[in-house]
Amino acid sequence: MFKGSFVALITPFKDGKVDEEAFAKLVEWQIAEGSHGLVPCGTTGESPTLSHEEHRRVIEICVEVTNKRVPVMAGAGSNNTVEAIALTKFAKEAGADAVLSVTGYYNKPTQEGQYQHFKAISDAVDIPIFLYNIPGRTIVDISVETMVRIAELKNVVGVKDATSNLARTSLQRHLIGPEFIQLSGEDATSLGFNAHGGVGSISVTANVAPKLCAEFQTATLKGDFKRALEIQDRLMPLHHSLFLEPNPAPVKYAASLLGLCRDELRLPLMSVTEATQLCVRDAMRHAGLLN
Repeated sequence: MFKGSFVALITPFKDGKVDEEAFAKLVEWQIAEGSHGLVPCGTTGESPTLSHEEHRRVIEICVEVTNKRVPVMAGAGSNNTVEAIALTKFAKEAGADAVLSVTGYYNKPTQEGQYQHFKAISDAVDIPIFLYNIPGRTIVDISVETMVRIAELKNVVGVKDATSNLARTSLQRHLIGPEFIQLSGEDATSLGFNAHGGVGSISVTANVAPKLCAEFQTATLKGDFKRALEIQDRLMPLHHSLFLEPNPAPVKYAASLLGLCRDELRLPLMSVTEATQLCVRDAMRHAGLLN
């Protein structure tokens, strides 16, 4: 169930509010274009600036529109363990198939603190849990040794790895086993990640290039790395340009060019500069997404 191209969904806004209509259309389009799974309320969904009510509503809409056609992995992380448990319980009640759970950003827990954080969530809610290891945003890293311990928890099934360290993919596969589902959290290195034993990606680029991203992941899972490299060559400028400024500002601009949503974010994030706009447009043309 949890393989291939999962899209880290943006959250469209309109005049400061969640644009529920645009979000529902985005979910429908993603499924029609071949995305293998959907991830609402992650970093790309601007979860830090969503109210709890908005966070829950976005998950509800995603689950309702998807209607079990593809799996929904709901963002349910927090640096407050009690809050993370509450969000995880809601995700299960709403009908999500799994949750994505980030480690303790800002408060910088120790390795033992991180283990106890995920243990508390796993003990509290019976739902598949994916760890989200992104030290570039959380400052703290889930070490390989701690990952091995956490993987033994009854509900932890995999990881979204955004460390950019491809050696870890092989090492975690060796120490935990191939049944531990490793998904890339970085579009640009997904090709190498899957070659090291990964089975998919939670992708930012898939917001605007879902068909290509799905084809790319399918090719790698079939072992057709020649075809995957051809698609990588088309997408690489886009992978690069979408991170010239803090995510999701560039991808929201890209989505606005396709008429998927407004180019609207919540402070402290802002729309991208003209220089980045130019790079994004050029990359989208290179990928065949714009004329």
